[in-house]
Amino acid sequence: MTIRNQVLRACAVILFVLPLLVAQGCKAKPEESAVAQNVGPNEVTIPPALAGNLKFGSPEMRNVTGLMQVAAHVETDASRIARVGSPVSGRILRLLVFEGQNVKAGTALAMLHSTDLSDAQVALIKSGSQQGLAAASVKRAEQLVEADVIGRAELERRRAEQLQASTEVSSYRTQLRGLGMTENQIHQLETNRKLSADYPIVTPKGGTVLKREITIGQVVQPSDPAFTIADLSSVWIVANVPEEDAGTLRKGMEVTVKIPALPQEEITGRLSFVSPIVDPATRTVAVRMEMKNTEGRLKPDELASMIFTGHADRKLTIPNTATVREDNRDHVFVQIAPQKYLLREVQLGEEQDDRRVVLGGVRADERIVTDGAFHLNNQRKQNAIKGGQ
Repeated sequence: MTIRNQVLRACAVILFVLPLLVAQGCKAKPEESAVAQNVGPNEVTIPPALAGNLKFGSPEMRNVTGLMQVAAHVETDASRIARVGSPVSGRILRLLVFEGQNVKAGTALAMLHSTDLSDAQVALIKSGSQQGLAAASVKRAEQLVEADVIGRAELERRRAEQLQASTEVSSYRTQLRGLGMTENQIHQLETNRKLSADYPIVTPKGGTVLKREITIGQVVQPSDPAFTIADLSSVWIVANVPEEDAGTLRKGMEVTVKIPALPQEEITGRLSFVSPIVDPATRTVAVRMEMKNTEGRLKPDELASMIFTGHADRKLTIPNTATVREDNRDHVFVQIAPQKYLLREVQLGEEQDDRRVVLGGVRADERIVTDGAFHLNNQRKQNAIKGGQ
């Protein structure tokens, strides 16, 4: 073969292969572009410039102090409450106080007319007269015995009648004290013998009138409640804890209370009572905390929530710096290939010591971005913007 033929054959081969190479090169770019387009919007490859600002690791098991929150409410201190009624039956004549008023111990709350009271007063006056007659009879008998007019047996009989009359006086005085009359009032009754059937219902404790259960003209019995008076300078915060969570509760345990009516305040204190029994109807254990209320801001029956700090449990956690907030949900960057990470949604629990408890979405054996996730998320967003252009 001549040199000329060799050159012509080489040129023919070049002319044949060149179009194929050009066509193949043209096809490579769309394929590369297609590969680039297949990268998910939540995937990002760490650029060298950003790698130094990131830290990596895995979720860790840590001791987490458990928090438990249960519904609670404000309750009147039972040692500071008085349910006041009338010790005698009668008809209400006047109301002297109403709900919300503050009263002192010994204040008359209402007046009633009681025939029982007047009957007991009449009985005392009669027994007092009988006692006076019996005393005079004994004195005359003593004189007659000295004059040898009557025998000593008659004197002893009259002394027995005097003792009986004295006993009746003492009995009726006790009855009137039980009906609410004071010693001074009884003495005045015995002195001036003036009956008074009007009886005041008096409170034995000072405080706020929480409830009034009587009206003018109503006939009340000794068993009927008339007023509820409470000293609200100290109140109880009461909660019912499910029995499965009550095992760690103890008297003196520190608790936190939140009250919706006072959203800016967080009240702390200690449990003053933990019930020794479980309520069989609700399967709960009653607990309470005593709270000073000198300013009267806490009101009985207000809703509240009680937060308990329990024992430490081993739980899977991640640092706060590993979390990214997107669409009102929590995410982390999980490694799916060398230098390549995926933004994945996770479920997180309570926070403690700048870490969050992992409830789901990532495992302990997975590698994540533990610090700088915010910057990596900005890089992911920039890549998405460039890819969309």
